[in-house]
Amino acid sequence: RGVVRVEAVRGKQAFFDQIGSQSASVRSTRAADTLLNDTPHSRRMVTLADYEVADLIDDQDKLRMIVDPTSSYAQAQAFAIGRSMDDVIISAAISDSKTGETGGTTTSLPAGQVVAKTVGVASGNAGLNIGKLREAKFKMDNNDVDPSIPRILVCGPKQIQDLLAETSVTSSDFNTVKALVQGEVNTFMGFTFVTSTRLAHDSSSDVRSCFAYAVDGITLAVGKDLTVRIDERPDKGYAVQVYACMSIGATRMEEEKVVQIECDESP
Repeated sequence: RGVVRVEAVRGKQAFFDQIGSQSASVRSTRAADTLLNDTPHSRRMVTLADYEVADLIDDQDKLRMIVDPTSSYAQAQAFAIGRSMDDVIISAAISDSKTGETGGTTTSLPAGQVVAKTVGVASGNAGLNIGKLREAKFKMDNNDVDPSIPRILVCGPKQIQDLLAETSVTSSDFNTVKALVQGEVNTFMGFTFVTSTRLAHDSSSDVRSCFAYAVDGITLAVGKDLTVRIDERPDKGYAVQVYACMSIGATRMEEEKVVQIECDESP
């Protein structure tokens, strides 16, 4: 949530404007008519879904601490909702998006925005390597993505280890990747790394779908923010129920700002 655009919305569906880029015209004469340039404009639709998790606690010793909203039980529920939020954002990054005035058009991530699993090796498939990072950076730079917008790369633990095992890494790169693995730094090649074990994985090919993006390239719509309640349940022998809920949705805003990176995880 902290590395995407977040918008508060109302209702079950929300629309976000996509404003394209244009170029200025040369004014060649004095007092000439104003030149109008139509700004490319479209919309992305987000459908919100409600997420909830609850549990009953009836152990008397545990009940003495459960009334504290910062207890481990309340935190566990909040973390469960947080994992669902991660899943929603991850899915929105590389899945189809709904475009248009009513969201009736399906927009897929173009093949040109995918770094193939074979990049960086002479033959076969490869894990995350320097070549794939360079290709992802090139795609974003070539799409004129503003370099001042923070760039995020989401990958799994295996991809971090693959980077460290790169034999073609220069000594300076190796030192940076080593620091990345050890948690001393979290940036490399212009990307802030976020590690997640919830990325899509194709079990048949053993390929993990990682992705890089500019922060404003993905929008998280929040209809109801995280709410945690701790109440007694008279119908359950006055056991204490810990309950958490949230209403959220997400969408990819611009294909040019998202790059899918296919990474092999074979031993």
